[in-house]
Amino acid sequence: MRYNPLGRTGLFVSELCLGTMTFGGEGFFAYMGQVKQDEADALLRAAVDAGVNFIDTANVYSQGVSEQITGQAIKNLGLKREDVVLATKVMGPMGEGPNSRGNSRGHIMDQIKASLARLGTDHIDLYQIHGLDAATPIEETVRALDDLVRQGHVRYVGISNWAAWQIAKALGIAERLGMERFQSVQSYYTIAGRDLERELVPMMNSEGLGLMVWSPLAGGYLSGKYRDGDTQGRRATRAFPPVDEVRGDKVLDALEPIAKAHGVSVAQIAIAWLLHQPHVTSVIVGAKRKDQLDDNLAAAKVVLSADELATLDAVSKLPPEYPGWMTALQGTYRDGVLKQPPRG
Repeated sequence: MRYNPLGRTGLFVSELCLGTMTFGGEGFFAYMGQVKQDEADALLRAAVDAGVNFIDTANVYSQGVSEQITGQAIKNLGLKREDVVLATKVMGPMGEGPNSRGNSRGHIMDQIKASLARLGTDHIDLYQIHGLDAATPIEETVRALDDLVRQGHVRYVGISNWAAWQIAKALGIAERLGMERFQSVQSYYTIAGRDLERELVPMMNSEGLGLMVWSPLAGGYLSGKYRDGDTQGRRATRAFPPVDEVRGDKVLDALEPIAKAHGVSVAQIAIAWLLHQPHVTSVIVGAKRKDQLDDNLAAAKVVLSADELATLDAVSKLPPEYPGWMTALQGTYRDGVLKQPPRG
């Protein structure tokens, strides 16, 4: 297992992160999985034994049950708090009222207390805004998060599912006001869906943000089992995230022989591809069963050759889109200056 710094911080996180969306399995999240405490303890044990030090959850997962199970699992295994990098999120609906959701100061302040209690800890290592709240000014959200860091409830803050311009705006506000900045972005990214490479990746590289990947297997699509008519998996219940299956089938066609050559699963090659991308900090893997998690964790041991990476890149690359193709063309104007040979 490799460890990478989270954004512009001195905090190191494992390249694979244990996701807990399957913990609890209540309400809307029942289709994701219904992992109970004993099963969660076993999954966390397997992850920690493989070198994982990073756990990601959210208050909205099963209406707080995931956080409860996660916190109890850490205690049940006797893990030292300083050995665990614990991440959770806020934004989703936690009640029926209009103020029981979103990124307002009030909701954030209420939910941090609730998350700390459920997780059984006095601080969150990474507190993430789970999505965009169009009703709340970004400055209000930035100020609330800064207060949480200053109060010691939160060590670092991150963002999930925002557009590049929205994140850049928040970073500008934080810099102008001398407040805590986002250190990470949690986004959907997979070899079957590389959309974030258009705007988000260049922005993250420019601003020094770490990338946490959610749904690296495109909701199970890249396991390949749905090609064989599987009707039991979660994607058969709800096809999320959406996948362009015409392009996706071509990706699977390229993944399968590479997996066979390495003697591993297609899922491992899909995760390994992500781990080979320099802009990826950590890939979130979740599972209903220990054998699924073990298979995903083994992806950290897969080394892809330059030829294999080139094959996968060619079949999955994004089609040209404006202004990207124009930027690439005009970017050549300065090549002669930028690529001058060294003196001597």
